[in-house]
Amino acid sequence: MSIPGAQADTAALLGRLTGAAPILTHISAVFVGPDEVLKLKQAVALGFLDFSTLAARGRFIRREFELNQGFAPGLYRGVAPVVRTQDGALALGGQGEVVDWVLRMAPVPAADFLDEMAARGVLTPTLLDQLADRVAAMHAALPPVPGVDAPAALRRVLLGNQAAAERAGVPRAAEWAARALAWLDRLAPWLAERAAAGFVRRCHGDLHLGNLCLWQGQPTPFDALEFDEAMATVDTGYDLAFLLMDLDLRAGRAAANRVLNRYVARSGDVALLRGLPLWLSLRGIIRAHVAGARGQDPRPCLDYAMAALAPPPPRLVAVGGLQGTGKSTLARALAPLLGAAPGALVLRSDELRKRLAGVAPEQRLPAESYTAEASAAVFAELGAQARLALAAGHGVVADAAFLRAGERDAVAALAPDFTGLWLTAPLEVLRARVAARRGDASDATVPVLEAAAARDVGPLDWAVLDATVDTLPAALGVLGLDAPAT
Repeated sequence: MSIPGAQADTAALLGRLTGAAPILTHISAVFVGPDEVLKLKQAVALGFLDFSTLAARGRFIRREFELNQGFAPGLYRGVAPVVRTQDGALALGGQGEVVDWVLRMAPVPAADFLDEMAARGVLTPTLLDQLADRVAAMHAALPPVPGVDAPAALRRVLLGNQAAAERAGVPRAAEWAARALAWLDRLAPWLAERAAAGFVRRCHGDLHLGNLCLWQGQPTPFDALEFDEAMATVDTGYDLAFLLMDLDLRAGRAAANRVLNRYVARSGDVALLRGLPLWLSLRGIIRAHVAGARGQDPRPCLDYAMAALAPPPPRLVAVGGLQGTGKSTLARALAPLLGAAPGALVLRSDELRKRLAGVAPEQRLPAESYTAEASAAVFAELGAQARLALAAGHGVVADAAFLRAGERDAVAALAPDFTGLWLTAPLEVLRARVAARRGDASDATVPVLEAAAARDVGPLDWAVLDATVDTLPAALGVLGLDAPAT
């Protein structure tokens, strides 16, 4: 890649101002200086975008600034013209004939981009939760866009990516498209319902790990898609799918599963699971044809796109037991191994209680939130969300104490493919664990544990696992699953 000849003088100016050689993409040249980043749109026309004219570059760079001020406040500093002064020299800003436009940004250390962090294996559970919270909050703040024919729009995206894949030499592109179109035909009424319900919004549009960074200590999306409003006006689930696909391929299924579960826990949008196979597949084929166009092997991303369209049948696993037995730890470990990409939905009663109360998972609730009536509402919500996820073809791990026989019977009745796991440990072990908890969604205290332990839970027909040791190997044996790759 090289900068168009007509922009060579501008590039030289930006290089002198930043002391940096440009980082080139197929549409931009980014000059990263110690105190400022200067971004130049290349004068190119690529079919899906046209930056060949000065007016277009000015319009789209202002749109990029406008969009990303909202997504990443403070990271974007402004737009400046490159002008030719009276003596014929080029300058950034000031008076003179405008010859180009530049976006001014704050510098971010290379190690703080999330694709780099994924490559180093440093995307911690806390950071993944923060990432999901940020994306959920971003989507919640976006206004719905009425009047979009979501099935027709997705069909155009699908056919456009088939054509791009064929141009890039991606094998089996026609086979992929046929399978994807069959999914789209089945989902079309549901996609239209989602659009009518307000889930189609002007989203980020390009939400992969390379467009996320740590900014002011928080994971922050930037570089939103600015050149095609239709391409970025999509279902929030499709916007999320790019991030999930990228995490799945770059950081592993456990990371993608954690972000999915935290996003659903914060947004309540369990229904998006129905669209995930198609949405993930579309994002995978995009990555495949981009790789092919760059001379890279497209097959890993193609394989991902194909596999997403062939999910295994859903199954339901419930994890029960007293407080402190490690139910949530086991549920999180099992979820990435179950069902459709990127793994099962974890329905944790503690998190459901917090969402019903309208607070963050880690915020403590008062005692009145733990009445019998409140608990019944939590289990009713757990059942409703599990039914919705299972009907969408997605696996579920239900994580709750399940101390009442009626609660166990109710969850077991939700799916024909059901397994109940019951965790147990001596009370003195559980007391120590509960007392040591910090920053967790559970509000249980040692007195709460002791009161629960004094109850008779009745007859158990679930598999009983010793929670004084790692419960995952035993749970995998009960479920007939292979151990996760390390």
